[in-house]
Amino acid sequence: MSVSTPAAAEAEAEAEAKPKQARAGQGPGPPGPRYVLGLDVGSSVIRCHVYDRATRICGSSSQKVEVIYPQNGWVEIDPEVLWSQFIAVIKEAVQAAGIQMDQIVGLGISTQRATFITWNKKTGNHFHNFISWQDLRATALVKSWNNSFLLKLIQSSTKILHFFTRSKRLLGASLYTFTTQQVCLRLAWILQNLKEVQKAAAEENCCFGTIDTWLLYKLTKGSEYATDFSNASTTGIFDPYQMCWSGILTSLLSIPITMLPPVKDTSHNFGSVDKEILGASIPIVALVADQQAAMFGECCFQRGDVKLTMGTGTFLDINTGTNLQQTVGGFYPLIGWKIGPEVVCLAEGNAADTGTAIKWAQNLNLFTEADETEKMAKSLTDSEGVCFVPSFSGLQVPLNDPCACASFMGLKSSTNKFHLVRAILESIAFRNKQLYEMMQKEIDIPVTKIRADGGVCKNSFVMQMTSDLINEKIDRPVQIEMSCLGATFLAGLAVGFWTDKEELKKLRETERVFEPQRKWKEYEPSMENWVKAVKRSMNWYSKI
Repeated sequence: MSVSTPAAAEAEAEAEAKPKQARAGQGPGPPGPRYVLGLDVGSSVIRCHVYDRATRICGSSSQKVEVIYPQNGWVEIDPEVLWSQFIAVIKEAVQAAGIQMDQIVGLGISTQRATFITWNKKTGNHFHNFISWQDLRATALVKSWNNSFLLKLIQSSTKILHFFTRSKRLLGASLYTFTTQQVCLRLAWILQNLKEVQKAAAEENCCFGTIDTWLLYKLTKGSEYATDFSNASTTGIFDPYQMCWSGILTSLLSIPITMLPPVKDTSHNFGSVDKEILGASIPIVALVADQQAAMFGECCFQRGDVKLTMGTGTFLDINTGTNLQQTVGGFYPLIGWKIGPEVVCLAEGNAADTGTAIKWAQNLNLFTEADETEKMAKSLTDSEGVCFVPSFSGLQVPLNDPCACASFMGLKSSTNKFHLVRAILESIAFRNKQLYEMMQKEIDIPVTKIRADGGVCKNSFVMQMTSDLINEKIDRPVQIEMSCLGATFLAGLAVGFWTDKEELKKLRETERVFEPQRKWKEYEPSMENWVKAVKRSMNWYSKI
C-alpha cells in the first residue's frame, strides 16, 4: 500500500486567488477548489488519484491487487477483498490531498477488461470469484469452438456473403475466432460448470458484470446496473457494428442475454455513490476499459494515433476513427469510447506477459528493484545468445498459442543474472516489434504519432530498443499512469471540469521522446534467434 504526500495546499491557494465563478467545477456545496477523482483497477495495482484542473496529482493511494491461483491456469480475484481495497484507496487519496469528499465533483473508473463476475439479482451475493482475463480454464472450449464445423461454416458463409455485399460486419464475422482472453467462453464455462449460476440464469435471477459494472452496482447499493461501450466491446459477445449485445453469439454459446447489463456512453452520468459509503454523494460520470482509458489519457484523439501500453501486459492500439478494422492476424476491433454522438474505434493487439515477466524475475531475486534492470541490461553489449520467451499466459498476436510455455534458451555455463535480465527486457522489445509489424501489415492507416505509457515504459532500455526496432519516435509522458488520467479526463468532461479535448491536449506533458539510434540490421540476428526460441516453446502444454 502507498499513500502520497499531500499536495493540495498549492492548488487551494491558487484557487482562492481567483474569483469564485472561475473556479473549476464550482457549484452548490462548501466553498473551495474542486477536484476530480480517477481510479484504475488494473491487473496488478488498484490506484486512485485526486486531480486538480491542471491535472496535478494532489493526493494518491494504491494497493496491490491480490490474485488467487486455485488451480494450474486458473486466475481469480476475491470480490470482497477488491471492494475493501477500492474503498480504502479512495479514502486514503482524499485524505492525502487534505480535502473533503464533497469537494469531489466527479468520479471516473478505469478497469482491467474481460475480468468478470456473476451474482444473484435478488440478494446481490456473488456466485464465484472474479474470473481474470488471464485465466485459461476455457482453453479446451476455445480450441473446440475454433475447430468446430459450425464456426467454420459461419466463417465461410459470411466470407461469401461479404464478397457480394462488401459489408464490413460480414467481413468481421468471417474472421471471427475465440480467444481465452475474451469473456464469452469463460462465461460459457461458468454456466456449464456451476449449477447455481446455470439455475439463476434460467430463472433470470443472474447478473453478469465486468469489474466496472460490479463496482457501479456496489457503489450505488444496487440501484444502478450498467456498463459502457468500451468495456462491452472487449467481451467477445458484443456486436460493435450494431453497438449492442450480439444475439447470434449469445444464442450460439447459450448465454442468456437477459443476464447482460445495459450499455451506456463512456462519459455519462451513471448515478451517484451512496452517501453512506464515502460520506458524500459523488457523481459517477465515467466507466471505461483500461486500454481505452490510456488511449484517451494519451490524447490519441486523431485517426492514426498509436498508443503502446507496457504494464502487466503489452497493448498496442491504433485510432481507426469511425471505422472498425478487423484483421486476419489477430488485431481486433474495439470501441474506444462513445461520448454522445461521437464513437471512436480502435484496433488492438496484445502480448500478455510484460510487467509479469519482470515481477517474476524480481521474485527470483535476480534484482531488488525494477529500476535496476535498465542498468543491468546496459552493462552488457548483448545477452550472449540467451533468449527469454515471455509466455506465462500463452502467446497472443500474431502467434495465438495459449499452450506455449515461458522459457529461457541458449543458457551457458558463463550465463549470469545480468544476461537473464537483459534477455527478459529484449523479449519485451521483440514482442513490441511483432505487434507493430502486424499492425502496419494489416491496418491501412498511416501512423501519425506513437505514445507510450505503463510502468515498463519507465525502462529506457526497452523504450530505446523498441524505437530502434520499429524505426519510429516514441513519446513518453510525464505521467505514465494513463488509465487513471484517461478516466479522469472523461469524468471531467462530463461535469464541465474541462471544456473539450483541445484543453486536454494542452494538459498532457512529454517527459522524453525516444528516437531511433541503431539500425534494424544490428538487431536482426538476435531477433531471429529469439523467434526460433519462441517457436520451440509453442504447443508445449497439451492441456491447460
